[in-house]
Amino acid sequence: MNAMMLARIHDLSKTDAPLVPQTVPIPVPGDQEILIRVGACGVCHTELDEIEGRTPPPRFPVIPGHQVVGRVRESGTGAVRFSTGQRVGVAWINRTCGRCQYCLDGRENLCPEFTATGRDVNGGYAEYMTVHEAFAYPIPDGFSDAQAAPLLCAGAIGYRSMVLCNLRDGHRLGLTGFGASAHLVLKMVRHRFPGVRVYVFARSRDEQAFARSLGAVWAGHTNDTAPHPLDRIIDTTPAWTPVVEALNNLSPGGRLVINAIRKEAADRDVLLRLDYSSHLWHEKEIKSVANVARSDVSRFLELADRIPIIPEVETFNLEGANRALLELKNKRIRGAKVLVMDHG
Repeated sequence: MNAMMLARIHDLSKTDAPLVPQTVPIPVPGDQEILIRVGACGVCHTELDEIEGRTPPPRFPVIPGHQVVGRVRESGTGAVRFSTGQRVGVAWINRTCGRCQYCLDGRENLCPEFTATGRDVNGGYAEYMTVHEAFAYPIPDGFSDAQAAPLLCAGAIGYRSMVLCNLRDGHRLGLTGFGASAHLVLKMVRHRFPGVRVYVFARSRDEQAFARSLGAVWAGHTNDTAPHPLDRIIDTTPAWTPVVEALNNLSPGGRLVINAIRKEAADRDVLLRLDYSSHLWHEKEIKSVANVARSDVSRFLELADRIPIIPEVETFNLEGANRALLELKNKRIRGAKVLVMDHG
């Protein structure tokens, strides 16, 4: 099968081809695993974190990709949940221990043995992949493969961020950054909480215009001050400046939820600007999002199907993975980037 492989850590300022195309054997499903013929795989900023070493794979080479949609081609011994030909999805959560207190409490995203698709095991930047059947999800019929792929990470992690916000109708919600996850949060919030007014902070005028077209009541630059203090803010960026600016825009008793697996170091010195009285006092809260649980993926897929929430997508072929990643790195974003497989 054809695959795009990551063989080592890269500095993306010095290469435009961190992934190498290779032909590798089709994987064989093990006990309770299914073999998936991949139709589409979303491109996520977390792949940049893997490539640049902020959340590096434990071994190389590895096939990235954790927003995977395809059809079951074969089932391993004991795998009975899905039938051959059924369409399924795979998300960032690939396996947990199932025994620790976090797993038993329904917080499996915090499991110390959490295994990630496309980092700890091979993912979906390939024509085929395997996964344990308990960590695959039926895909609703209303979405194409390319539309469904971003729902599995950008959508699910956005859903978890919204839940952690403790959002209520009448709140003012800020979104910092307006890529794959944030645009799905805006669509979701408009339907679930019609009384919430959404304010978007983005560096690009195109992203600001895109946010307004989807229903944001205001959109400005990352460094702008919102017209009103905000009750809740979700940060979806890889940078630190939006965090400091968000705290400046947060109302007393407000909550900032940081939806990022890692932060880049380029602007870390901006944290020296933090002023306790203006940024943190008055019982302001900061909460991080760590991975997703299976329940986040399942619940969001049901919600997206019911509303429905259709992501804005830009598609690339498998060989275009490097171009998609570099565009993501350089903030050339409108919606979600998705690789679509051509099986010939």
